[in-house]
Amino acid sequence: MILFDRFELENGLQVIVHQDKTTPIVAVNLLYKVGARNETPERTGFAHLFEHLMFDGSKNISDFDQQLQLAGGECNAFTNNDYTNYYLTLPKQNIETAFWLESDRMLELGITKEKLEIQKGVVIEEYNQRYLNKPYGDWMLIMRYLAYKKHPYMWPTIGKDTLEIKYASLDEVNSFFYNYYAPNNAILVVAGDVETKQIRQLTEKWFGPIPRRDTRIAPLPTEPEQKIPQFLLLKRHEPLNAIYKGFHMDGRLGSRYHAADLISDILSGGESSRLTQHLVKEQKIFTNVNAYITGEIDPGLFIVEGKLSDGVTFAQAEECISNELKSIWNSPISETELTKVKNNIEVKKTISEVNVLNKAMNLAYFEMLGDANLINTDVDNYQRITASDISQTAMQLFRRENCTTIHYKSAQKSKQ
Repeated sequence: MILFDRFELENGLQVIVHQDKTTPIVAVNLLYKVGARNETPERTGFAHLFEHLMFDGSKNISDFDQQLQLAGGECNAFTNNDYTNYYLTLPKQNIETAFWLESDRMLELGITKEKLEIQKGVVIEEYNQRYLNKPYGDWMLIMRYLAYKKHPYMWPTIGKDTLEIKYASLDEVNSFFYNYYAPNNAILVVAGDVETKQIRQLTEKWFGPIPRRDTRIAPLPTEPEQKIPQFLLLKRHEPLNAIYKGFHMDGRLGSRYHAADLISDILSGGESSRLTQHLVKEQKIFTNVNAYITGEIDPGLFIVEGKLSDGVTFAQAEECISNELKSIWNSPISETELTKVKNNIEVKKTISEVNVLNKAMNLAYFEMLGDANLINTDVDNYQRITASDISQTAMQLFRRENCTTIHYKSAQKSKQ
């Protein structure tokens, strides 16, 4: 059981404090409720761009990293479709440095045209490396475009293309900052050998003066049910033929989310999992094959992907995948296999939360979902899943019309 206290400032900043006296390190996690899904179709990639800009100096502090390092700390951040997360660790005796740094860049960034152009270049190069200069690198970019018709999950976190970042103006960037980087759109979590009274005082001192902002967060469109299977064949100079399949599934708070997550582990959770055992080791249909979920707040995707072995046709590979997916609902999973994947999830969760930083990040994430106490009860949602739940979820999930498929046909193999 992870215990915590919770309070909120008058400006709307939500604060969670978790005391862990076993470590001299304090973790400070600041989650902003803005991700790629909050962008407009004409200006994608802004949430990710801000992950870079937030380390490029604020109103009163020109070098965030240098000041933190002088206090013995480390920091990093990540952006996804749903939120942007900034985190740092430092010795507990220097904890006020974290409040000074984080509050100053929430108050106002020191963005100039020159700094903006530099970070644009960094993001554009990252886009090129991730999607254009990497084998099969653009598959998720294409998958999202095919699978989503209305919801902003149709573009990746880094943006649809580089032009939208390239032509972003300083005014647009500042407008994005003041709309989303507000105390009333953020969750602060402090975890370590700290007292709630101390953290409340520091929070009031450093974050209290920041005014609540008039944030305008537009409602997101609901993605309509996919009723026709989507398919695309790409001929590329890749080393092997490959298949990528995406099935629409429940969002993080959906009734079938946990069952779908368990199914991904049944299919691909280790060397003894079904896909690896049957399609790689025994039948040698694939050189590697995986199943996993995107895990987003709104309805996301259940992914199955694999690289085909030499001599295996797309038709053969598709049939084998289909047989494995159908077996999930045609043949009830044994209690032994179901208990194994449930226990694996519980073990992973327990191990991850030994680390004080992971606890801070998870508390912030679950608070964003609606209740930080989900950190203590989410495993129960997995343990309650029955063999019947698995079969019913698989039947609903793996329908032909619910699937988007991409085939990468290797030009290299075609010449052999």
